[in-house]
Amino acid sequence: MEYAHNKYIKKYEFGNPYDTGAVVACIDKTAGIPERFRFDAKTDTFFYTLKEKDMVFGLGETVRGINKRGWIYVSNNSDDPVHDENKTSLYASQNFLIVDNGKDVFGVFLDNPGSVTFDIGYTDANVLSIHPEYNDTSFYVIEGASPLEIIRTFRELIGKSYIPPMWAFGYGQSRWGYKTAGDIREVAAGYKELGIPLDMIYMDIDYMQDFKDFTINPERFPDFENFVKEMKTEGIHLVPIIDAGVKIEEGYDVYEEGKANGYFCKKENGEDLVAAVWPGKVHFPDFLNEEASRWFGEKYKVLTDAGIEGFWNDMNEPAIFYTEDHLKEVFAQVKEFEQKELDIWGFFDFKDVVGSIANNPEDYRRFYHEFHGQKVRHDRVHNLYGFYMTKSASESFEKICPDKKILMFSRASYTGMHRYGGVWTGDNCSRWSHLLMNIQMMPGLNMNGFLYSGADIGGFGGNTTEDLMMRWVEFGIFTPLFRNHSALGTREQELYRFDRKEDFRHLIELRYALIPYIYEEFIKAVEHNGMYMMPLSFVYREDERCREIEDQLLVGEALMIAPVYEQNKTGRYVYLPEAMRLVRFRTYNDYDTEVLQKGDHYIKAALNEVLVFIRPGKELPLATPARQVDRINRKELQRISF
Repeated sequence: MEYAHNKYIKKYEFGNPYDTGAVVACIDKTAGIPERFRFDAKTDTFFYTLKEKDMVFGLGETVRGINKRGWIYVSNNSDDPVHDENKTSLYASQNFLIVDNGKDVFGVFLDNPGSVTFDIGYTDANVLSIHPEYNDTSFYVIEGASPLEIIRTFRELIGKSYIPPMWAFGYGQSRWGYKTAGDIREVAAGYKELGIPLDMIYMDIDYMQDFKDFTINPERFPDFENFVKEMKTEGIHLVPIIDAGVKIEEGYDVYEEGKANGYFCKKENGEDLVAAVWPGKVHFPDFLNEEASRWFGEKYKVLTDAGIEGFWNDMNEPAIFYTEDHLKEVFAQVKEFEQKELDIWGFFDFKDVVGSIANNPEDYRRFYHEFHGQKVRHDRVHNLYGFYMTKSASESFEKICPDKKILMFSRASYTGMHRYGGVWTGDNCSRWSHLLMNIQMMPGLNMNGFLYSGADIGGFGGNTTEDLMMRWVEFGIFTPLFRNHSALGTREQELYRFDRKEDFRHLIELRYALIPYIYEEFIKAVEHNGMYMMPLSFVYREDERCREIEDQLLVGEALMIAPVYEQNKTGRYVYLPEAMRLVRFRTYNDYDTEVLQKGDHYIKAALNEVLVFIRPGKELPLATPARQVDRINRKELQRISF
């Protein structure tokens, strides 16, 4: 870690902060209380008085809008698929925010891996309060003239973002329910028959033998290595899932090695914690233990040796169906209800007991890590678990396949994981509101360095509709991670299953035509610690209207997008902060353009049309699309300029 003397960053310490790995630059410690804040030592809470025009941006993957003012957010990585507006925690914890009133602007990063509550004008409309459950905190205040300047400084503090292989910018098809090699062949054939570009097919938990990590079910996927080669000849990368829990089973090498070497998380008495997820009873690898982390990371070699070049890490909050200890407690409590007549209160009590089985907060206090030579209770470092699982894999790839770039993204994350992989936003639903949430999440993720990110296109849970899928694809065209994923038991949503097959083909072709632009702007954001997707107000600083616009985004330096995200809409209102050239795409080579002046416009957008706005003095390069990314000719480009 290099020592940095940055006059724009001040670091304050409270308690005994952990070296989380979030920060890559050393900053001198400043004595006292963070500037701009008041600190209540009795409650370990920091307070800032919000001005009337203050807007609050950041916190990464969270519900509600781009401006976070008015709600409570709790950094506490949670396995919760119900992403409604009442939720305070999702799968990720990214404790960086910016307070901006258009004139005065500053950033805050709280490096604390336990639960942290950000009350942003909820309890008191004019107060931002920050309360760590355990105040072992490095508190950074970052000054700058604009949000983008503060973000650049922050990203210098936490390091460069992960860059995936080029093919990972293509389109990917996933579903929980591809059970056999035949199922995957059917998907590949369905896309090929219609000429819809496709670079990836994802493999969910069914490819494993009894849901055991680093195993292949030999009946469902016989001769797996040759199957991987077969798919590669079709231009398709197979991307398997890896889960955090290791099945407890004698003879299973991962279990036997982890047990023999003490690599699993332990209870206070030294016994390995017994929890349960997909395979049944499991142990959790102690990813915060460097030796255990190296061991688990090297296990990916089983799959990379078979030709696999991409992975997604899941269930790594970690998700807990139950622990053996708490399940015994629940069974004992349930017996107490057997002979009782349950009135309303008794019924509610009974439901609470049964409902406490999964992801119980007390279970996260039952086990410990070996972290930097210290025994640390899990809840104090809970938000690091997914980060360190992904770090484990990423660092191992440098050893086991040093000549290849490996695709890696994760469900759970913490600030700093952006150096090792991307994120997807977890188990969303097939709802129009979740399309809007996807749009609004992207800037917060980008601020925290998670540039390779995206949501499950069409929604994971529930039954999508053709129009929702089409509108979501039209937005997903611009997200670096572009994956259609759905849950077992929901409507099958491969694009070739819908009526408007040609329209879907044209949309995916447009994505492939845009890849030269998307990739170039992504790399710029990595190299210059910038944002690939950002709110209008970060660029148009003097325009008050832009401060409240949350459904239009800037994509790279040249483009603004205004997705349609409501059912049955054939157009939408768009505000232009300056004159722009509208490009209305029906296909990559069938489009209209017109120059629109600054101001409000109602713009028609048929279900199969994509609206793109080119900023003055900029141009949009377009390639001729191909079936896979590596077949795109990135030298011969047509250009639309303004």
